[in-house]
Amino acid sequence: MLKHLHISNYALIDRLDVDFDPGLSTITGETGAGKSIMLGALSLLLGQRADSRKAAGAAGKTVVEGLFDVRAFPHLAGLLAELDIDPCEEGEMLLRREVAPTGRSRAFINDTPVALNLLSRVASAVIDIHSQHANLLIADRNYQLNLLDAYADNTALRENYHALYTSYRALRSRINALKEAAAHARENEEFIAFRLEHLRKLKPVAGEQARLEARQQLLADASAISENIGEAQGLLTEGDTGVLDSLSSAASLLRSVNLELFEQEPDLLPRLESARIELADIASTLEGYLERVEADPNELERTEARLDQIYEAQRRFGCATEQELIDLLARLEKEYASITGDDDDLTDLEKELHSLGNQLKEAARLLSESRRRSAVDITDRLLEMARTLGLPNLRLSLSLASGKLTSTGGDTPALLVAFNKNQELRVVQEVASGGEISRLMLCLKALMARRMNLPTIIFDEVDTGVSGDIADRMGALMSEMADTLQVLTITHLPQVAAKGSHQFKVYKQDTTDATHTRMRKLSSTEREEEIAAMLSGADTTEAARLNARTLLNASLTT
Repeated sequence: MLKHLHISNYALIDRLDVDFDPGLSTITGETGAGKSIMLGALSLLLGQRADSRKAAGAAGKTVVEGLFDVRAFPHLAGLLAELDIDPCEEGEMLLRREVAPTGRSRAFINDTPVALNLLSRVASAVIDIHSQHANLLIADRNYQLNLLDAYADNTALRENYHALYTSYRALRSRINALKEAAAHARENEEFIAFRLEHLRKLKPVAGEQARLEARQQLLADASAISENIGEAQGLLTEGDTGVLDSLSSAASLLRSVNLELFEQEPDLLPRLESARIELADIASTLEGYLERVEADPNELERTEARLDQIYEAQRRFGCATEQELIDLLARLEKEYASITGDDDDLTDLEKELHSLGNQLKEAARLLSESRRRSAVDITDRLLEMARTLGLPNLRLSLSLASGKLTSTGGDTPALLVAFNKNQELRVVQEVASGGEISRLMLCLKALMARRMNLPTIIFDEVDTGVSGDIADRMGALMSEMADTLQVLTITHLPQVAAKGSHQFKVYKQDTTDATHTRMRKLSSTEREEEIAAMLSGADTTEAARLNARTLLNASLTT
């Protein structure tokens, strides 16, 4: 419930701080005193656009704060956790909206900055403002669907349906895109087939180009490489002048020398032998290199021919690397498969779409069945409640027509009413007066408030167009609603004002340089005077006071 409301620098309100209580609170005041201004400020918490003519005047930024007691509504804690907002402290939640003179707006939940749409989402879960123009919502088909779903508690069914609907549309779009691509490909079938045949013959392989280019470089220099390797090998092995023979001769000569000379260098001969062995291994390696270079005199020609094929394909198809050629080949294979009808992916996707479509239809059926049951129950309950508000001849028809599946299901609601015996059933705005619509909407709000688990509801002159006994009954219905939720109602009717557990008066106060809107809670004596004034006008009579006292006492005993 709304515990405290703070408004500053909004239209005629320079500063307003009001504490509210549970139950039914009535708000009265003369026309033009500023009751609608208060609601306009409060609507900023619900995310409505700030009116630059009212908000953030020269006095400074507009601030609207609502402090809510949410201990009895644990689902709100889950909502805040979902939105990653600090939890409520001691069961309280603070919503704030600020509008700077520049028009820049900021929103806060529990002093955490949030986007305006998040503030609106949370505020809508704790407060509902029903103004006179909202009566027209009863004719809106989306509003009617939302009512049916709220009454039937269809949250899970609707979320499941919407998830399937979103997936179905996304998959269908993907399939259509693939089909369009295939159709486009068919227009270029010959061109695709030509490119595909060329690449199939080429058979590009990852890493082949780099390997061939390295081999080409080696083979292109084969003559010079072979000559140098051969000469190096000759220096090591050929004739009497070869290094290896020279080392062998040196070793033989040293063995004939008196070994006593080598006592200081005992490993001289082993070292010489080790050098000979190492050089012999180098000579053998050079011989292997020489064989590789001279292995095939036609290899250079074959290597260069293959590279020319790769380079030509890259130039022809606009590919910078061999990997792009490989990717192009895979893409052309897929496009050609779609042309020839051999596209397994598309076939699998269409099977998946068919299965998803069946699931979607079943979800829509379950949603429709639930709504139809709700429509019957709502109609019966509304007729029962409306008769107590002076609508004995009211007839209602809330039907659902099946049609194309949309984001909300396959149902199109139609609410038809007749308020008199001799009237045909027609859409509500064509046959109802303002007072009749107001009474019907009050019944609907009373019916839905408990279902929607809403802490606070505010009625803005919902009793317009009624008087006397009907006004008294409307007040009684609001008082009954207040047994389970907080109800605030702005009214001009004394019968309704007297039903409140608490009453507030909105009035204007002049200062030396300005006029301001004020609001205060009335005492018992002040309530009697206020209701008496509502009954008799400017000159309050004793009879009016007696009548006011009677209304207040009657409300206390009911």
